[in-house]
Amino acid sequence: MPSFTKTRSTSDDPAPGPRRIPSVERLVGGASPADLAAYGRIAFTGAIRAVLAGLRAEAGPVPEEAAIRAEAGRQLAAERRPSLRPVFNLTGTVLHTNLGRALLPRSAAEAVAAVMVQASNLEFDLATGARGERDDHVEALICRLTGAEAAVVVNNNAAAVLLVLNALAMRKEVVVSRGELVEIGGSFRVPDVMVRAGCRLREVGTTNRTHLRDYAEAIRPRTGLVMKVHPSNYGIAGFTAAADPEALYALCRERGVPLADDLGSGNLVDLAAYGLPPEPTVRAALERADVVTFSGDKLLGAVQCGIIAGRADLIARVRKNPLKRALRVDKMTYAALEAVLRLYLHPERLAEELPTLRLLTRERAAIAAQAARLAPAVAERLAGWATVAVMDCISQIGSGALPVETLPSAALVLTPEAAGGGSARRGAGGRCKRLAERLRDLPVPVIGRIQDDAILLDLRTLEDEAGLLDSLASLVSHPTAL
Repeated sequence: MPSFTKTRSTSDDPAPGPRRIPSVERLVGGASPADLAAYGRIAFTGAIRAVLAGLRAEAGPVPEEAAIRAEAGRQLAAERRPSLRPVFNLTGTVLHTNLGRALLPRSAAEAVAAVMVQASNLEFDLATGARGERDDHVEALICRLTGAEAAVVVNNNAAAVLLVLNALAMRKEVVVSRGELVEIGGSFRVPDVMVRAGCRLREVGTTNRTHLRDYAEAIRPRTGLVMKVHPSNYGIAGFTAAADPEALYALCRERGVPLADDLGSGNLVDLAAYGLPPEPTVRAALERADVVTFSGDKLLGAVQCGIIAGRADLIARVRKNPLKRALRVDKMTYAALEAVLRLYLHPERLAEELPTLRLLTRERAAIAAQAARLAPAVAERLAGWATVAVMDCISQIGSGALPVETLPSAALVLTPEAAGGGSARRGAGGRCKRLAERLRDLPVPVIGRIQDDAILLDLRTLEDEAGLLDSLASLVSHPTAL
């Protein structure tokens, strides 16, 4: 149990003996109305019992009654703190999978809130009064923005790939280049997905070179699908070769085999126009593939979902597959996705209104100015904990988008102070780890990255400066040498 000051109680203790522990009734009866109102009498009583059980298992003096009640309150507050909480993502990875990926624009959050608290027309056609199709809320927008004939939405891109494979190639072969048999986070591997989808993998080419003739030789009557997979989290350079996408598409049409492209990132705009490294768009991919799958919460900048777009006849087969119902999304997802897709209809304001694009396009000079402006205030709040400096650094897009490209940025460098002051390097790694733990324990946790025995807070993704300073201020009341 958490430690707290223990002093022997000297009066009005109901139980005699060397360790006179107050009764549950006495402690609950003396609780403040505020505590009982906040937690409820039953919960507060249970917490008191838990604290007393811990005291009975220990040796030493008994804390004062007020301290026991306070410990019970702390335990209840910790239990009631939400597990899923906002954090400051200052890691330098804009679309950080572990930290929630894309941030929603306010319009999307408002759209979600609106359908959460009352009934909605999720599967109801307001024009006819008949049952509707939930994909209708976003399908027309997806088709307009990508050039697809039809589209469906499922709960993430892995589900989209699984559904396409099962609907179009179950009990058939799927031809994939060996260099595209990727593994992404969580040991999620394309060959494993194919097995679960009921398909048989047919590898072609080698890790670094796959030619059109390799595909041509592999396509045969038992082939159900040819699949391209975006190398989302790695790059191959040097002696490489890949089949020309248009030639491969022509080959598949000639042989009557659908071509699917797992694009992954879900990019809907020309990133080069915003000064970013180019990344294939969904529209361009659909010009040389029959079906494209992509994520909603990567470069698209919306909510977690997987989108399948392409030929109407193939999408119809996907839609009728029983797995579609198992993988469908809820009303909140459709509300958020629709709101974000509508932002793309106004491209002149997209970089301002879409958080993902806004953060990716921040100029290094602006981030450096922000770092210089914040450094004194952060140093004041970290006095006794760490010294603060400003340095240039690099950010990355993250979540498998443009894995080898980086973005210039600026960071605050927190170098933990050694016990007793000074800059001794002995135990620097341990001090850095302990400071990172303290930052994660803040009211709004601050997540940076450890580099060269210091913690870097990359400011590319920081928009709430006041909130960061408020959270760091809670360190002041507990300055402890690391």
